[in-house]
Order: sequence, then C-alpha cells, then structure tokens
Amino acid sequence: MATINVALVSRTVYYAPVWTAERNGYFKDEGLDVHLEVFDNAEKINAAMQTGTMQIAIASVEALVVDSFKGGKFRIVASVAQRPPHFIIAQPEIKTLQELRGKRFGVLSMHEGTTYFVQDLEKSLGMKRGDIIIDAVGGAPTRWRLLREKKIDAGLQPFPLSYESEEAGYSNLGPISTVVPDYEFTAVFLDPAWGEANRPAVTGFLRALRRGQDEMKARPNDTAAILVKELNTTEAYARRSVADALAFKLMPDGLAASDAGMRRVFDTLQRAGLVPADQRFDMKRFVDPSYLAAAQ
Repeated sequence: MATINVALVSRTVYYAPVWTAERNGYFKDEGLDVHLEVFDNAEKINAAMQTGTMQIAIASVEALVVDSFKGGKFRIVASVAQRPPHFIIAQPEIKTLQELRGKRFGVLSMHEGTTYFVQDLEKSLGMKRGDIIIDAVGGAPTRWRLLREKKIDAGLQPFPLSYESEEAGYSNLGPISTVVPDYEFTAVFLDPAWGEANRPAVTGFLRALRRGQDEMKARPNDTAAILVKELNTTEAYARRSVADALAFKLMPDGLAASDAGMRRVFDTLQRAGLVPADQRFDMKRFVDPSYLAAAQ
C-alpha cells in the first residue's frame, strides 16, 4: 500500500470530498494509505512540499503561479474549489462595507487568495490600497476566534462559520463572490517528478476524490455527518453547508481546474506585480490535466 502525505490549508467546507473519501475508505480501495494534515498556513505547506515531507497539497495556488515564472516545479492536477465560499463577517458595530476603512481585516497569509480579495474589495468600494488594514493571522477557525477576541475587525468566513457568526450577532456584509465570482481558490498540486514516479498512486488518489464528490452529491446528509466532526459544527449547520456548497457550485464537476478561475488568479497576481507584465496567460504553465483524465 502506497503512503501519501497530504497537506490541507484549513478546516473548511470545500474539503468535504476529501474527508468523505477518507471516511468511506475510498483511498484504501485504491491501495493508498493517505495521511491528511491541516497546516493553517499556506507558506508552511509550500515549504513542506519543497522538502518532500508532503507529497500532495490541497491548498491555494497563488505561490505556485508566481513561482512558475521563476522555475517553480509544482503543477495543479485537480481543483476542489472554483470560487470562494466566504462571507465578509465583521464586528457587530460595523454595519456597512464602507465602515471597513481603517479596520483590521484578518486573512490566511499575505500571499494567497483572500489577501487579493480584500484588495479587490477596496477597489470596488472606491478605496485606495491600504485603506483596509490586512493582517495575516491564519485560517478561518483562527479568524473566528480572533473576531470573538476583538483582535481583528473583520475577516472572510466560509460557511458554516459564517452561519455561526451571524447567529452570535456579528455582521454579515455579504458574499465576497460578488466581487470575485470566478477564482481557482483551492487546488490539488504536486511535484511533477514525484507525480511521474508515482502516477498510479496519483491517479488513484484523484479517482477516490471524485468518488468523494459523487458521494457528497448523492448522499449529502452522510457528508454533513462527517462535517460535524471535521468542522466542529452542528448537524443543522453542516447540512446547510453541504446544500449551499452544491447550490453555489463551489466544487467543480469532475474536479477540473477552470480556465476562468486560473485566469483570474493570473490577472490578480499580474496586477499586484508578482507576475511579469509581459507574460500572457497559459493554462499549460500551471495545470497538468493528464492525471485527472486518467482517473476518468
């Protein structure tokens, strides 16, 4: 049985197919001993992937895109979230988006999606860069704790944490997807050298992941029961999360990375000066669809 160490960035709803595959034994059906580890930090995941401590990551892709223009080796082989599932949650006294000016907005890290979403939000509100103070604090559960401790003023919270925060009296200022409708938010990536040497294992991993996605659609209440434990939430919130994830088409059918989502990542990073201005978008630079095709 092949062992694969897999890095996850946080405990959020878009990992539902992963946890479903693990709980139902789909990885074992493929002859895989899969170990999942939640890092709560994108930079630590990239470091663990560089050293080979982790063989597969299911995380944000901004660093991968930037590094691809510096000889970076990682490639995306599938997607688990093609749009952000987050709502803008703020302290109870903050009632409008304009009131975020000068406030401390918690994000996962300074070099992944939610940071750039805040910058897009500033632009949509007619603000200049820096009018909202971006503070890299960690994943969604950490942001929820810091909101309660009043150490940040706002943060992007995926469901079900958004439901919990609303019920606790915090302000929901709306979905960030109104500002960022398409974005390759979380993807499966690996080192191609390791992938080629372990192609059957990668293909089996993706096949199990797709079974997890299919199971989530076919038996959403069973997946919700898994999320109760993984997200430390109630059954009602878990069921609502699964229903919303499916209704919002959060996870792409078949797990294929989208052209529109990857293009948005590329354009965002290019505007930020992190991708050379003279480069054109080329999906093949970032994505290798061959593993997913083999998993059909």
